[in-house]
Amino acid sequence: MSTLWTPGGEHPVDPDEPTAAPVDPNLGGIPPEDMSPEDRQRAEDMARDMAAVQEQLASMPAAVVVANHAMGLYELAAIHLSKKPANLTETAVAIDAMAGVVEKLHGRLGEAEDTLKAALHQIRMAYVKFEQAAKIADTEDEKESDENVVEAETDEG
Repeated sequence: MSTLWTPGGEHPVDPDEPTAAPVDPNLGGIPPEDMSPEDRQRAEDMARDMAAVQEQLASMPAAVVVANHAMGLYELAAIHLSKKPANLTETAVAIDAMAGVVEKLHGRLGEAEDTLKAALHQIRMAYVKFEQAAKIADTEDEKESDENVVEAETDEG
């Protein structure tokens, strides 16, 4: 018998047992006897819903789930690039995380692999363009600042 780690601790897992998910008697850290009947019912419903989602997730190929998460990282990078001004530091974290997944799992991501590689290339290219634009803007700001200093010194003299 193996165990499954959850935020609530280690739980035994018997692969031969039917997949009936046990309801945690202390859902939310509140003992059941301290819950109202409505709260207890909501907690039990939530636990069943979470177990159903976990079962659905477990029935999917891991490559599909991982590819979905990698596309989420792509979207996160795009969101940070779309900020005014673009948040290049946070964008780089998301791109590096996506690259770690896509490049480390080369040949293991199934049908989505080519799409993921193309998306990674696309977001990297967008990052480079935004980074170059930021450098140009910084250079122009420095020139403008230098010109203002020269004008101020000329006005004083």
